[in-house]
Amino acid sequence: MATTIEWKIAQLERTLADGVVYTLHYTVDAFDGTYRSSAYGSIGLEPPEEDALIPFADLTEEVVIGWLLDKLGEEQVRAVSDALQAQLDEQASPTKGTGLPWG
Repeated sequence: MATTIEWKIAQLERTLADGVVYTLHYTVDAFDGTYRSSAYGSIGLEPPEEDALIPFADLTEEVVIGWLLDKLGEEQVRAVSDALQAQLDEQASPTKGTGLPWG
């Protein structure tokens, strides 16, 4: 099964006077059918141009995820996906362990 990567918005920070979002918090989940890995992050946003302002109540998760992916850029999005895949690979075929050699 191919790995599924899902970006979600966990929280938005905004100014109350105008509803402009200045920070978004996100999660990224990876699932390969057996194992899961995830990451959490936040990123600051520049204020939009006046004519591009979307009222806070009208924002959708899809729109905000679009902002996030644009802000991160293709290279960083790929790096996050690759890191999550590496975590899944480690779960499937561990190369490290913990424990004590005595009982």
